[in-house]
Amino acid sequence: MAQNPPPPPSSNQQGAGNRPLPPNPMRGAGFWIVLGVLLVANYVIAQYFTGPHGPQAVTITFSQFKQQVTAGNVRSVTAQGAAINGSTNKAVKGTANGQTASSKTFTTVVPQFGGSGLEALLEQHKVQVNAEEPNQGPGLIETLLISFGPTLLLVLAFVFLIRRSSQAAGGGVFGLGRSQARLYDAERPGTTFADVAGIDEAKEELTEIVDFLKEPLRYQRLGGTIPKGVLLVGSPGTGKTLLARAVAGEARVPFFSVSASEFVEMIVGVGASRVRDLFNKARAAAPAIIFVDELDAIGRARGGAIRMGGHDEQEQTLNQILTEMDGFDSREGVIVLAATNRADVLDPALLRPGRFDRRVMVQPPDRAGRASILKIHTREVPLANPADLEAVAAETPGLVGADLRNLVNEAALLAARREQASVRLEDFRDALEKVMLGRERHIALSAKERERIAHHESGHALLGLLVEGADPVRKVSIVPRGMALGVTVQSPDDDRFNYSEEYLRARIIGALGGRAAEQLVYGLVSTGAENDLENVTAIARSMVTRWGMSPKVGPLSFKDDSPLLGFDGAAPRISDETAAVIDSEIRRIVDECFERALRELGEHRSQLDALAAALLREESLGEEEILKVTGLERAPSAG
Repeated sequence: MAQNPPPPPSSNQQGAGNRPLPPNPMRGAGFWIVLGVLLVANYVIAQYFTGPHGPQAVTITFSQFKQQVTAGNVRSVTAQGAAINGSTNKAVKGTANGQTASSKTFTTVVPQFGGSGLEALLEQHKVQVNAEEPNQGPGLIETLLISFGPTLLLVLAFVFLIRRSSQAAGGGVFGLGRSQARLYDAERPGTTFADVAGIDEAKEELTEIVDFLKEPLRYQRLGGTIPKGVLLVGSPGTGKTLLARAVAGEARVPFFSVSASEFVEMIVGVGASRVRDLFNKARAAAPAIIFVDELDAIGRARGGAIRMGGHDEQEQTLNQILTEMDGFDSREGVIVLAATNRADVLDPALLRPGRFDRRVMVQPPDRAGRASILKIHTREVPLANPADLEAVAAETPGLVGADLRNLVNEAALLAARREQASVRLEDFRDALEKVMLGRERHIALSAKERERIAHHESGHALLGLLVEGADPVRKVSIVPRGMALGVTVQSPDDDRFNYSEEYLRARIIGALGGRAAEQLVYGLVSTGAENDLENVTAIARSMVTRWGMSPKVGPLSFKDDSPLLGFDGAAPRISDETAAVIDSEIRRIVDECFERALRELGEHRSQLDALAAALLREESLGEEEILKVTGLERAPSAG
């Protein structure tokens, strides 16, 4: 499935019949103007009441003061304790703020031993003498303004901002209760059904939703109602979000997109407030679509786990969603789409009729679907041969739309580094190896290590040719990639949707081929089979506990991740005797497969050594080269 980038969200975008979202008061020009005015007013008030008034006074010594009095330059003085402030007829020099300055106002300090001759000197030169009480503070009004003025301004500004944000956000402080949903413009849809491929069944199921939004009277005239909610269920990367955007693009209605995790905040009640705000916006813009991605973030079953609090934020948010979906009529034209890859953990109240009425399974694409997806993603990629996409689709079973998009991008980057004019099939195959296995690592291996790795990978590849039901071997390499020192690539000719016991045993035998080859050739095993043993254990355990392929355990399921097995998906309670039987059956299956691997490799030891020698020379061998070196043919595929 292809995905074009959606247009950037905008707070003033309008769709058909919808109103613009209220602006955020913290981002408007008015907010900054008001804030600037308040800051300037606060500074002016503080400077007026606390700063010096009148001309700046200079500080002079007492000796200078007496000289100025004797010279007749002093006009008046004001005494406040030992300090004297005065004014002169002509400017006098002194210090102000640590620098030399001149001013007609001055201040000085009378020394304690100054005596009483100063008064007579001032009277003799006709200097006006004033006196003030020491430590006389400012007046009452000035004191109140200095003490409470700045604080009052800040409080008024805070109240103003809260009122503005509450009105714009529909409740909550600074928009905490406002929905964070992004609104995509209905007039410029970024995605339509033409951008979606490989999931045709899901597209067909959603066509009815699009028709209803375009022509609601067509369904309402016969009394039919459209489902209130549609739940898209599928693995990550299969295109659930893309499909929801395509529905909105086809219907050309406002599309509100939000992730479920955005509802939940640290403050209890914010999530429920955001849910209410989102549904109110959607009703005002109806017909409209609400899309909630990763619904399991808030939709998990209540009471399924031990909680420290009895009524936490996640549960309140879920309750509000249930209430909102019950509270609107489907004839309002508001449809809720949600996506999840964990439908098994959702609360049953979400899935009942009247809420999410319909489930749409978004499955990984088949071979034809992968080819269609690749065609969409290579619209702007020059290809050496467009027919190569069919070959790429055949070699990529299990990959979903997001994987294929990444594959195309890696192939294009690789072709650009090679300075090619177009992308070739070899570029796609090299990109696939990089995506699946990792980048090549240039590490120094000793001759013995390379020889052991070559025999290990040859064991995997040879059993892929000898064991009936095994997937065909596409490539074998001893070039280190990612965390692996070597790799054997196997993939089926056609997509598999059901696995037989023969095929599963062939998978186990092939995975044990490396360990069996090391034991056969060297008599000892190494740590190189760690990942192989993990896969072997997982397959054998599933055969016994999930698929009933053990006669002793029988047709019983002990799957660990089923929500019906225990408390909140915990492992089921089984007896010690049953657990012992399960363990013994897993070991029996693995031992039987390992014996088969040793036997097959022992009977074809010459082919094993020849394949290992060819790997040491070439480092990588393709399917045709493997068949030529071993002289074998493909084993019959599993039924």
